[in-house]
Amino acid sequence: MIRIAISLLIVVSSCVYSAPVTTTNGATNTKVSASTSESLVLTEGISPRYKDGTNEQNKGDKSGIVRLHGNIIAAEGSIIYIYETEARNKALLDSTEIQGGMFDFKKIKANRGVYELVLGADANNKTQIILNPDESDVYIEFQSNKLSGTKLSNSSSENTAWFKYIKLENKNNKEIKNLRKVMRGSAYKYRIEEQIKVKELELVMSQHEMMDTYAGTYFAKMISWKNPKYSNSIGRYFEDLDPLDNSLIHTMAISERIQAMMIKFSKGEENGFLACVDIIKAHFEPNPETLESALYAMLDGFYNTGKEDICQYILDNYIFDEDCGADLSDVIRSRAQGIINLQIGKTPPNFNIEAYGGGRVNLMETASKNQYTLVMFWASWCHKCEQEIPALVKLQTKCGAKGFEAIGVSIDQVRKSWTDIIENRGMQYLNVSQLQGWDSPIVKDYKITATPTYFLLDNKGEIVLKPKRIYEVEAYLTQNLK
Repeated sequence: MIRIAISLLIVVSSCVYSAPVTTTNGATNTKVSASTSESLVLTEGISPRYKDGTNEQNKGDKSGIVRLHGNIIAAEGSIIYIYETEARNKALLDSTEIQGGMFDFKKIKANRGVYELVLGADANNKTQIILNPDESDVYIEFQSNKLSGTKLSNSSSENTAWFKYIKLENKNNKEIKNLRKVMRGSAYKYRIEEQIKVKELELVMSQHEMMDTYAGTYFAKMISWKNPKYSNSIGRYFEDLDPLDNSLIHTMAISERIQAMMIKFSKGEENGFLACVDIIKAHFEPNPETLESALYAMLDGFYNTGKEDICQYILDNYIFDEDCGADLSDVIRSRAQGIINLQIGKTPPNFNIEAYGGGRVNLMETASKNQYTLVMFWASWCHKCEQEIPALVKLQTKCGAKGFEAIGVSIDQVRKSWTDIIENRGMQYLNVSQLQGWDSPIVKDYKITATPTYFLLDNKGEIVLKPKRIYEVEAYLTQNLK
């Protein structure tokens, strides 16, 4: 078992915001000024942004039966689905038919957490809600057929708070994003940075206010997880997340906290990342369920950012190690295997998808008929793809008769957008799409987070190259295609 000596210095410093401007948040009428920010003083290393939203009423997890029902503008017989979430992953929990504009999940066995509703076959027509067995009857009124649109839940304090907060957070994030755009190339970066700090503090003050208003709810506890209690201490960065509280799993809390910790303390160096990994593992070790969630969040994050060496460290030392992985379930090992299968030398998931022009494309059958097969994930709106596609068209023409085949996998949602590019760019190689955007099953199987993304397979269906550009594929084929 590899052990890493952690020698990172733990820095505890005070932090007081003295915003020179007074701003008002219209949604909650929270004012942020020098006087209010002075009350948010870091004491004993505690972050001024932290507020404890946990009390005896919402402490820990809880399981029970919940009736979820409501009204929505949708076609008769439409199906509405409910998914249980775990960070960015979700699993189908139940479904029900809409009759007379009404839906009714009569008996859902629910734990405290965030759930996702999806209307019909459109995976993007979705919204997140909170279920907490403390509220055994939840009624939601959708004002349109768009689940993300305006909705009310007067019977549920959890969802009244949640819908209000999401609207507030989205508005705040948009304002900060616009300020960051203005800051690029601006001669007044310092002033804009101060404005961003004020906006960030506005949201924090709103969070604190809403935790008081909705005290005792799962919402209040969940919002408190957004701000670490000891934000300047690597050793105490997770201290306010109770590893024995399984309701953590059904939110983004663990994943978001891990990402923030890596950014703040790793310094972008491998030893820094590994030190953080060890601290996180040690924190959640008392509870296999939250530990599995944390381990997979790290695997997923490191894989998606190209740090496969760190993934391998987690796999070798914490998942498949006979000692450290002894209490873990088959679920985490199955998820881990999904990442292993996307590494060079491994066989990625097969797919059998309807093709442009008719018929279907089976990846492994195609690979077996060619010396090399390139799978390219792309989208009609991707500028880098636009630059790469002509090069791939030329490569297919040059090497197609020698045992090379390309398969374009589009993550588009609109068929015309997809087919227009194929026709206009002369993409004579195989093309498929599930037309579900980022929610396409194939996108999730291959953990695609950016386009273009490439996998080059040999005739056994094993990955031999994961290039960034087409010229890398051409160089490989020049050397290996016989």
